[in-house]
Amino acid sequence: MCKTNYEALNRASSFLAENNREKEVARYLLQHVLGKSYSQLMMDLHEEISTEDFQLFWSYVEEHTTGRPFQYIIGQEVFYDRHFIVNEHVLIPRPETEELIEEVKKRVKVLFQEERTLQIADIGTGSGAIAVTIKKEIPFAAVTATDISPQALEVARQNAYRLDADIECRQGDLVAPIASQKWDIILSNPPYIGRAEADSLADTVIDHEPHLALFAEEDGLQLYRKMAEQLPEMMNIPSLIGFEIGYLQGPAVKSMLQDAFPNATVEIVKDINQKNRFVFCTMDE
Repeated sequence: MCKTNYEALNRASSFLAENNREKEVARYLLQHVLGKSYSQLMMDLHEEISTEDFQLFWSYVEEHTTGRPFQYIIGQEVFYDRHFIVNEHVLIPRPETEELIEEVKKRVKVLFQEERTLQIADIGTGSGAIAVTIKKEIPFAAVTATDISPQALEVARQNAYRLDADIECRQGDLVAPIASQKWDIILSNPPYIGRAEADSLADTVIDHEPHLALFAEEDGLQLYRKMAEQLPEMMNIPSLIGFEIGYLQGPAVKSMLQDAFPNATVEIVKDINQKNRFVFCTMDE
């Protein structure tokens, strides 16, 4: 039994490393159990840890060694400085997707010069990370989130409620739930991993995150193709489409959107790691 937070953290970090897991996860788990921020934990490292807290903490550490993502263990992940509920029905939001929000905010200021009610849809919302964040960051937008999974939509609704984001959730496949109206902005981080890539994924991903939200046919390109075919009838002028992509998919997705919108400006944007990560299609005339 460890007596202090420091001893617990040190023991857990070593145990995770011995089991080929990231040592840093120990800190996240301990912060969660103790209800402390990073800075609070650092200040309180030499405080005593209760038996109950240590036992709960250690059960989480052991569970993570089996491959279960720590975000599912604690039931949340931080995205754009907000805590989102996550479970096995939704993908864990990735830091790269925060950059999608940043890119959209920049483009909104240029494309839509006056503040008006923008009709924005997030296709395949999962946890609602994109939809909720967009509503919080662009409050004058009317945001709709869609997903084929009713369980995922329930998670998105919970996150919208907890974070006080007034969004509408609609169940259905891709753009089907929103096809009856026109849109100013369509965003999507759809399943884009090809089946052949499954063996390259970490066990924390392939064994635990929902395959419905990971994989797509046609080497991961099927859903981009379907959306590119269906979106031209649904977009206002001006308007914006923003897709997150796999880093090798930029040219193919750009070509699909350029074919669908011949007069649009289509660009591939790199993420902070200098990998192709987003494709934006801007219609301004």
